[in-house]
Amino acid sequence: MFPGARPRRLRTSPAMRRMVAEYRLHPADLILPAFVREGISEPVPISAMPGVVQHTRDSLRKAAVEALEAGVSGIMLYGVPEDAKKDAQGTVGTDPDGILQVAIRDVRAEVGDDLIVMSDLCLDEFTDHGHCGVLDAEGRVDNDATLERYAEMAQVQADAGAHVVGPSGMMDGQVGVIRDALDQTGHEDVSILAYTAKYSSAFYGPFREAVGSSLQGDRKTYQQDPANLRESLRELALDLDEGADMVMVKPGLPYLDVLAKIAETVDVPVAAYQISGEYAMIEAAAEKGWIERDRAILETLTSIKRAGANMILTYWATEVARGL
Repeated sequence: MFPGARPRRLRTSPAMRRMVAEYRLHPADLILPAFVREGISEPVPISAMPGVVQHTRDSLRKAAVEALEAGVSGIMLYGVPEDAKKDAQGTVGTDPDGILQVAIRDVRAEVGDDLIVMSDLCLDEFTDHGHCGVLDAEGRVDNDATLERYAEMAQVQADAGAHVVGPSGMMDGQVGVIRDALDQTGHEDVSILAYTAKYSSAFYGPFREAVGSSLQGDRKTYQQDPANLRESLRELALDLDEGADMVMVKPGLPYLDVLAKIAETVDVPVAAYQISGEYAMIEAAAEKGWIERDRAILETLTSIKRAGANMILTYWATEVARGL
């Protein structure tokens, strides 16, 4: 007996496979994370992330235009201040003339409302200890004191022109405090992309070079334990109750199960962040000739979309959008 059902019939040619594909990447699915560094005259390559740089203000504007022209939907901005300006409170993060706020204004002036300008709302780039919040007398991250700083950050980032703020510090109550701060300062239309499930991951290493991190210790007391899934659903419920407009899972590839569970649970847009370590692994293996770079990039992005992401933050956003 030969098989009567032959699924291979639907795999016989590129045209057939394209016609029956269940999921398709689109440039509009993609968001470009970008770093802008104070006090440099030329873009600075990030050694652990080949092809990614710390931008000057001018090169950031150019990168934003290129992303827009490729069809990318948004750009997520991270500011890298001069080391001398870092302090325990992350003061430069709430200075209207701090590097991140200046960069937001620069990009908005360049792209207007045609590209969604997002800003990382966290203190880790700006503190001399590298943590995502302010510390108490015993050196622990003080949740509630940090919330006060986040409220200030939300206001200055919105004043600078951010369409979306992305609170990434994993402080309890951060979404609600930020929503109140935005609403009370006339920024009701600014959206919140909540980093709902952000895990304490080994894959963040290259990112710390990208932002010039001064981290002392680790973030395990506020970022999630990689062993936990149900905890993400609790975080999700809290973020939605506090007013999150969109939610995110970070990292992407190691947490596709979490992403799928959240995507099937909510009725708001879901994002995933293909983080620096994921990027670095593919680039490094491809440089060694161990994998096919372009296929690996598309395969991983497609897997993230298949798991339920409406939006994907990826350092390949512009390149992939052009190819699509």
